[in-house]
Amino acid sequence: MGSVKIINPGLLTLVEDSGRHGYQQYGVPVSGVMDTFSHRVSNILVGNNELEAVLEVTMIGPQIEFSDQTAIAITGGDLSPAVNGTAVPMWESLLVNKGDRLSFQGLKSGCRSYIAFSGGIKVPGVMGSKSTYTRGKIGGFKGRALKAGDMLEIGPSSEGPARLGGRKTPPEYIPGFPTTLELRVTLGPQEDYFTAEGMQTFLSGLYEVSNECDRMGYRLNGEKIRHIKSGDIISDGIAMGAVQVPGHGQPIIMLADRQTTGGYTKIANVIWADLPKIAQAKPGDKIRFAKVTVLEAQRLIHEMEDKISAVKKACASREAVSTKLLRLNIDGKSYEVKVEEMK
Repeated sequence: MGSVKIINPGLLTLVEDSGRHGYQQYGVPVSGVMDTFSHRVSNILVGNNELEAVLEVTMIGPQIEFSDQTAIAITGGDLSPAVNGTAVPMWESLLVNKGDRLSFQGLKSGCRSYIAFSGGIKVPGVMGSKSTYTRGKIGGFKGRALKAGDMLEIGPSSEGPARLGGRKTPPEYIPGFPTTLELRVTLGPQEDYFTAEGMQTFLSGLYEVSNECDRMGYRLNGEKIRHIKSGDIISDGIAMGAVQVPGHGQPIIMLADRQTTGGYTKIANVIWADLPKIAQAKPGDKIRFAKVTVLEAQRLIHEMEDKISAVKKACASREAVSTKLLRLNIDGKSYEVKVEEMK
């Protein structure tokens, strides 16, 4: 148990978990984290359920002060995290003490970082989720982005914080965040609304992420994708990663805070395994699309799950190979300290 205080909220810092599922038929967006891989790994590193709520940080990070000793992990885009002004590593668990301050020195790669706290973030669930949906002012901390002075309560840790420190993600499973990326897609459901030339443009063109990119969707700029007649359809459901193409011919990738239905043609859908890539893209980054089959998309989901399982195994394999009990005398007071050597 403990709490953290937001000294400076950064650009956009939100409480997010895996999302608010099962309510889209009532017009409630799913929300949740943008980068599911980074989210799940951050929780694994601090001993949480992998779908527990974390802080999602966008481009400019917050400054946070800790009221108690705890274990944290920072994954996702590299925003140069530091504790008390000293740089700290990402993709591993860190032990922080009462009074320590976490800050971020500047964006190096990617777009979003994820901060997990051992014990999770204690905020009320709304429709089964702690995720913030700012447009609807629901979930998270008072339904909004964090502000200076906010206090977040942290739940009890499954293990002592000291035992959680030092867990590391194997280097081969840490993603890179290039500024030109390939997004694999399955075509449809309205690919028959586009000319053959339009389909070729979509699959061969190079698109740039515009300044109009947020948790709802990313607008891209590039060569116009041509429809046979119109870009309008009778409204239907919108999946995470759906690529809408309105009448102006520029694609929009729909993301976590997307509306539940929409009336524009959808030329394709970014596969689940590649959604973390677009979550880490920022204005000016370049995107190419590549067509894959549904079978290949399913294989790639299994590949991502295998990576997460490997991270779990690496964290669980840390065992004490020797234990020593030491007695220390400091300023006339006696302390017993247990020291464990971990494998």
